[in-house]
Amino acid sequence: MLNIILFGPPGAGKGTQSAKLIEKYSLVHLSTGDILRAEVAAQTELGKAAKILMDKGILVSDDIVIGMIDAKISKHMGGKGFIFDGFPRTLPQAESLDKLLTTHSTSITMTLALEVDEKELFHRISLRGKSSGRADDQDEATFHKRMNVYNNETSPLKNYYSKQGKLKQVKGIGEVDDIFKALCIEIDKGN
Repeated sequence: MLNIILFGPPGAGKGTQSAKLIEKYSLVHLSTGDILRAEVAAQTELGKAAKILMDKGILVSDDIVIGMIDAKISKHMGGKGFIFDGFPRTLPQAESLDKLLTTHSTSITMTLALEVDEKELFHRISLRGKSSGRADDQDEATFHKRMNVYNNETSPLKNYYSKQGKLKQVKGIGEVDDIFKALCIEIDKGN
């Protein structure tokens, strides 16, 4: 199975590139946000537990998220693989994901890290904010808070996957199709 984590800071282009990778490699998209919304809408036991927390403004626990990911993986084990979008975000989540995948006799194939400098990231996010009307994407202070969270909680995952020999860094600046080709080269080399 081809199991990819598409990794990078806010505004790096993960959503754009994951859609293209899913199509090319016939991967199942595992977006924690999408999974949470689907579980809540379907009123599953995990969805009900998540809704209680979400209604109180509390982050959904890693155990609930891992349970939802497990259900989705179990449902699609006959496929070609998965692309993880928005997960893992922390070292404990990465460790839990590794354990979960082991129970399914598979593992992360590679982590593709989109490398983009902060000036370009803010430019992209503020443009996205203008086109979508999202004021939070246009606010520089909010951007810096998001970057602090990324740098403190998520960025350490680069070292985690690098130690496993699974980190591939790709320049995330340029034309969308050029970045996509660079990602495909890394996938094809490592697969």
